[in-house]
Amino acid sequence: MLDTEAFAEFRKALGFLRDGYPDKALPHMRRANQLEQHNPFYQSYLGVTIARAEKKWSDAEKLCDDALRLKRDQPQLYLNLAEVYIAAGRRQDAMETLSMGVKYAQRDARIQRMMNQITWRRLPVLPFLHRSHFLNRSLGIWRHRALRLLQGETREPVSEAI
Repeated sequence: MLDTEAFAEFRKALGFLRDGYPDKALPHMRRANQLEQHNPFYQSYLGVTIARAEKKWSDAEKLCDDALRLKRDQPQLYLNLAEVYIAAGRRQDAMETLSMGVKYAQRDARIQRMMNQITWRRLPVLPFLHRSHFLNRSLGIWRHRALRLLQGETREPVSEAI
C-alpha cells in the first residue's frame, strides 16, 4: 500500500516539475521519499526538486550523490546530479558526473545529449547565418583545424600493418 501511495506522490511531483512548478512538487516528492526512504530515484528527484525550488545546492547534491551510490548503473541518477550541478553553476562538476555516467551506466543517448548541451561552443564564423548553414559548418571545420595546427596538435599517422 505504501509503495503505491509513494508512486502516486512521485508521479504528481514529476508532473509539477515537468510543468515548471518545483514549489508545488516539493511536498509530494518529500512524501514519496518519506514513504520509501531507500528508493534511489525518489531520493535523487528530491534532490533535483530541492535544487530547483529552494536553491539549497549542498542538500540537493548530497541527496543525488547518495542515490547514485545506491544504484551506479542508472543513467537518470547521473543526469539528475548533473542537473543540480548546472543549476548551482558548476558546469565542470556536471561534465565529470556525466563522464562517469558514460563509464558506469550503459551508453545512454540522454547523457550524450546533455554533455553536448553544456559544452562550450564557439560562436558561428558568420553570425548573421544560422549555425547549421553550410557556410558556417564548412568555415567552422576549417577554423577548428587551423586552431589545432596553431596549438601544435597534429594527428599521428596511422602505421599500416604489413
